[in-house]
Amino acid sequence: MRRLFSTFAHGLPGAGLLLMRLVAAIVLIVYGIAALRGGPPLGSAILHVVTTGLGILLLAGLWTPVSGVLVAVIAVWHAFSHPGDPWSCVMLGTLGAALALLGPGAWSVDAYLFGWKRIDLRDRKS
Repeated sequence: MRRLFSTFAHGLPGAGLLLMRLVAAIVLIVYGIAALRGGPPLGSAILHVVTTGLGILLLAGLWTPVSGVLVAVIAVWHAFSHPGDPWSCVMLGTLGAALALLGPGAWSVDAYLFGWKRIDLRDRKS
């Protein structure tokens, strides 16, 4: 993960990435749970479970590049395969792609697990 991002953004850029992750995650989780409560067929139910799982991963900031790419792919597929207004899918796909490219930010599980660690060495006094 560290090879993908040289640093995890702190301060206002990190807060912006956190806000992007929260918005995308809440939309994915609410949409996935609402679709599952409607009792879709098995193939569609698997897609909604994956969508809800991606929302949970984005909410935590875990595996954000992979989750973002999958969100973008699912959103683009949904925009082209379902009739109606595609703009909400385009917006969600754009958020997923942006998170995949920019990273999760400092307030994420990815930053905790894969971020730079500071090691303080004490002098040995004999």
